[in-house]
Amino acid sequence: MVSTAGKSKPTPLFDQADWDFDTLRRTFDAIEEVSRTDLELDVYPNQIEIISSEQMLDAYSSIGMPLMYHHWSFGKHFLGHERLYRKGARGLAYEIVINSDPCISYCLEENTMPLQALVMAHAAFGHNHFFKSNHLFQQWTDAEGILDYLEYARRFIAGCEEKHGADEVESLLDAAHALMSFGVFRHRRPRQLSLREAEEQRQERLAAAEKNVHYLWNTILDRPNGQQNADAALQERKREMQLPEENLLYFLELYSPILESWQREILRIVRNVGQYFYPQKQTKVMNEGCACFVHYYILNKLHAEGRLTDGAMLEILHSHSNVLTQPGFDDPRFSGINPYALGFAMMQDIKRVCEEPTEEDREWFPDIAGSRDWRNVLKHAWANFRDESFIQQFLSPTVMRRFRMFAIGDEASASFCTVTGIHNDHGYRHLRDVLARNNDLSNQEPEIQIVDADLLGDRCLHLQSVRRDGVSLDVDSKEATLRYVERLWGYKVELKEVNSST
Repeated sequence: MVSTAGKSKPTPLFDQADWDFDTLRRTFDAIEEVSRTDLELDVYPNQIEIISSEQMLDAYSSIGMPLMYHHWSFGKHFLGHERLYRKGARGLAYEIVINSDPCISYCLEENTMPLQALVMAHAAFGHNHFFKSNHLFQQWTDAEGILDYLEYARRFIAGCEEKHGADEVESLLDAAHALMSFGVFRHRRPRQLSLREAEEQRQERLAAAEKNVHYLWNTILDRPNGQQNADAALQERKREMQLPEENLLYFLELYSPILESWQREILRIVRNVGQYFYPQKQTKVMNEGCACFVHYYILNKLHAEGRLTDGAMLEILHSHSNVLTQPGFDDPRFSGINPYALGFAMMQDIKRVCEEPTEEDREWFPDIAGSRDWRNVLKHAWANFRDESFIQQFLSPTVMRRFRMFAIGDEASASFCTVTGIHNDHGYRHLRDVLARNNDLSNQEPEIQIVDADLLGDRCLHLQSVRRDGVSLDVDSKEATLRYVERLWGYKVELKEVNSST
């Protein structure tokens, strides 16, 4: 019989709601120890910053970045958030985390110490690991260079305002921001260049632009006496301009007949910022699910070891449960499936399947059921999937039953709704397909491409939109978008809608 009389009970990391920096450091070190030795997470160096409510509102307005160029829309967002916050109609986020190296986590100074522990585990280790390991972030973002690039962007745009006038720069940014979601590369890998090199390359581009003749005149010289066949000219034009092109801002930056070099550089800045955030739009379920799973596991382990008090853990679980609330479809608060709730539930379920599988789990997940290697299964998923593929691969009947999922047919020509997916074998697979498709960003945003631009003729820019499931573009949004494209192109712009099936 082993005596435990000589063993001392672990001292809690903190025993009150108030915090100081020594307590933050002690708690951070304990969280880091679990994340590295137990979960074996791979993270960027962390930088924790405590900010006021006004600073948090300011971070809201500038899309969460610590450095950003000036634009009136950021001030508008700040005032809107501030009014709601002051009236008590909206709370503030407990934290904001930035995909950078070092990874910067903003923690609200009004948080209690249990909440500070939660947000450090959530952001500084959950989100941080996901940013560093996921293939989309590795492919499309430069965590090491983003802060330097934003500093360059702010200085460049401020210099343009002094030289060309704030109104001219503001008008250009209005158009660029309106097209930002159509200013990203969706299906190709960009050139492997660090954002840190952007300022030097700008100087090289400007020097090259001064030496080269504009594309329009090059095209004139390449067409002897204008006698080329029209179809051949069209194919040659498309080949030279690499049409069709999905990235509108990229094409306008290269080929707009009216933009000056500084205007082209601003378009490039805006599309680089848009590209930086594009992976986050594709991984909302996974990113938040990863962060919630990590903070839940780490803090429960610290509580089990006696390093968090029962009172602290109750407050942590209260906030955790609020974030993961999933209203029913008939609840007035329902606005779709909560990505935090779905991501966390799926990752908890993967852990369960690895440790205590049922016969159903063995049929659905033969490769991982009973393997007990849930840490590596989760890390493999965090590194190699995005939302739609993660759901397609790992959504289980257990989670579908827990969320009471069902699928409804949505046919515009039908006068009634049909339930197309219920809780049986065929229904589960159909539900998984439908939910994966609903989380596929390509099904949520319009598909618009530039298909032709004859700089020798009327200079009309021809766009094409693919109509999915018979749904047309919203008329008002389409017209507003075309006006912004015309602002940047300088000539007529036409948009044609085509059916995806034809």
